[in-house]
Amino acid sequence: MEDVVVLIVGAGPAGLAVAACLSQLSIPYLIVEREDCSASLWRRRAYDRVKLHLAKEFCALPHMPYPNGTPTYVPKKEFVDYLDSYAEHFGVEPRYCISVESAAYDDGDRRWFVDARHTTASTKVQLMARFLIVATGENAVGVLPQVPGIESFPGETVHSSTYRSGGAYAGKRVLVVGCGNSGMEIAYDLANHGADTSIVVRSMVHIMTKGLMRLGMTLVQHVPVTIADFLIVTVANFTFGDLSRHGIVRPKTGPLLLKAKTGRSSVIDVGTTGLIKKGIIKVFGEISNIIGSKVEFEGQKERYFDAIVFATGYKTSVNSWLKDENCMMNSDGLPKKDYPNHWKGENGLYCAGFARRGLAGISMDAKNIADDIVSTIESS
Repeated sequence: MEDVVVLIVGAGPAGLAVAACLSQLSIPYLIVEREDCSASLWRRRAYDRVKLHLAKEFCALPHMPYPNGTPTYVPKKEFVDYLDSYAEHFGVEPRYCISVESAAYDDGDRRWFVDARHTTASTKVQLMARFLIVATGENAVGVLPQVPGIESFPGETVHSSTYRSGGAYAGKRVLVVGCGNSGMEIAYDLANHGADTSIVVRSMVHIMTKGLMRLGMTLVQHVPVTIADFLIVTVANFTFGDLSRHGIVRPKTGPLLLKAKTGRSSVIDVGTTGLIKKGIIKVFGEISNIIGSKVEFEGQKERYFDAIVFATGYKTSVNSWLKDENCMMNSDGLPKKDYPNHWKGENGLYCAGFARRGLAGISMDAKNIADDIVSTIESS
């Protein structure tokens, strides 16, 4: 049984950020990661053309800006390089291939007892810690919806986490399910590679440009969010025109306020909207049924497809291993407390990267957690 002061579970951006903040305050910690690398979501489950959708000034981790010359909207490779440099700079050395199977607090010992498994050696690992930080993130496991008749579909079906490039789909009829940033960008990538592309848009969504979101996030530091929202929505409507006739309806709540209240992000347009307006990418509503290669949609529309890409998001894996009698997390594996008080539980339990506020939220969580641990130690 290895005893540590702080145990961080997960070596994605959230785990690395917390580790860096702790090291700055000379607090000893151990960080474990189930994969054999850090930031596996970015290295292995992100499609090739992805970039950070927000400007780099909103996406740096604590205590280390991006190096000079980094593009304003950081591409996948440069972001992974930044994370590697970040870990090296702060001496963060995760213990890889350690999969946590259970973590429970013992009132008598006032410690978190953690059972884990080394995934390559198939050996048990037992740890105990005064403080436990859940940094496994909101996007641990890809979500595949229950679609009537999907088992009859003879073509390829993939989750966006395994999609890399549209090159393999040239000349094929491909349906993208999901109209978030991943779905819209994958649809654009498919169309650019010569696929006959369609997309399912099931909910209202804000379409924005990168520049408008950057402007909005800058404005909201000086004016009320409702004013910032009004200004950027007005410009967006002028930029994109009325998209409702193409099956895309904008929510009544502004994009910044919607993000703050629900965690729902705006779609940053990479050119998808233009292809939709030209009819190159077709928009459909909810899928009602699948019969072989035929997909039936609401409104009695139907079309045949060779492949389906599910850009239907992710869910957390926390509830599969965290045994917390005080129930910091809800049934969806997200904090019960609202932002900005979501990050702290009872008995030295914390979570980082669950605010649905991107890398800026991760940075805030990491600083708050490290400061609180120092305060707790100093007062005990």
